[in-house]
Amino acid sequence: MMRILSVLFTWSLLSTCVSAQASVSVNVDPRVETLMDLFVRSNEATNKVSGWRVQILATTDRARLETVEADFKVNYPNIPVDWVHTKPYYKLRAGAFLTKQEAERLKFTLNRQFEGVYLVKDDVKKSELLRMY
Repeated sequence: MMRILSVLFTWSLLSTCVSAQASVSVNVDPRVETLMDLFVRSNEATNKVSGWRVQILATTDRARLETVEADFKVNYPNIPVDWVHTKPYYKLRAGAFLTKQEAERLKFTLNRQFEGVYLVKDDVKKSELLRMY
């Protein structure tokens, strides 16, 4: 009996909702449309986003940097690695992630092989972004 009542109630509720649908029209100011178009074009033109990388090494010794980079490329060929030079340090960084949680996975993996690995915030190209699942 309760089941029949609940089915009838649901059916009556749905039929009321279907018959009560109304048409809504929105009048948008042309200045707002122009501003939104400018916003969209600006975002499409930007090819970098704020993201995360894993810093493997910071050293003043360029030869050591190149050795560690070569080792990394052998062990992790699918993960992009690059270095930046901010005097006097050479910084070796790997990966390109949108979220900190994604970068944490790589950091956890690299902690076993490299000492002092940590996350850094960086502007990354959208085409570089990795997904770690």
